[in-house]
Amino acid sequence: MMHGIIAVYLREMLILKRRLKRQLSGMAISPLLYLIAFGYAMGDAVQFNGHTYLEFLIPGLVAMGSMTQSFSIASDINVARFYWCIFEEFQAAPISNFAYVTGEVLSGMTRALLAIIVILALGLPFGVVLYYGPLFWLAAILNSFVFASLAVALAMLVKSHADQSLLTNFVITPMAFLGGTFFPVDRLPMWAQKILFLLPLTHASKAIRAVALSEIPDWRAYLVLPVTGVLIFIFALRSVKHARD
Repeated sequence: MMHGIIAVYLREMLILKRRLKRQLSGMAISPLLYLIAFGYAMGDAVQFNGHTYLEFLIPGLVAMGSMTQSFSIASDINVARFYWCIFEEFQAAPISNFAYVTGEVLSGMTRALLAIIVILALGLPFGVVLYYGPLFWLAAILNSFVFASLAVALAMLVKSHADQSLLTNFVITPMAFLGGTFFPVDRLPMWAQKILFLLPLTHASKAIRAVALSEIPDWRAYLVLPVTGVLIFIFALRSVKHARD
């Protein structure tokens, strides 16, 4: 099983290595635009609990970046399925569903970690000093695990590569803007807070931001994220099994 996981993961890493400069540029452009547009535009005029908006924004960008980059493996999986027929080769190879899903999820998590490093590096010229302790990285890793697993699950369900953009537009994009990335969720009406509390990104954003601002994070985030990730991982296993059948 371990050899199968390594084989799938190394394949994705070799592809990432060939595209590394383009990938890093893509990971940097959106956060940089947000930092310039929101950071400079609002400056110190907007504060949340004594923190500047940039200090509030960067942890949110970390949560959003880890989500979008880990979920982006869905597009590569679909290209491999529909155009390169790579998935058919995996079907013929002695690789279990668990090994395949684990290898793809790990590759998504690796992309997410690269995106986080890029975002934190972009924050340095803006003079933002935050705390990046173990709980910060734990929340980010759990968040990337959730969405990398979701990427594999949904990539197996779509019938064409064009359908993937619909999933991104209806699932990832709304979550990116409503999951506490750019504004505090507790500023919304109570009914909206209850709905957004169901989103894993909301928990990840709150936990990452709390640790970065040297506050005590909500322990529920570190329970919700792994449980959600495991459930979606199981769903991904079943989706791969269905696709193989």
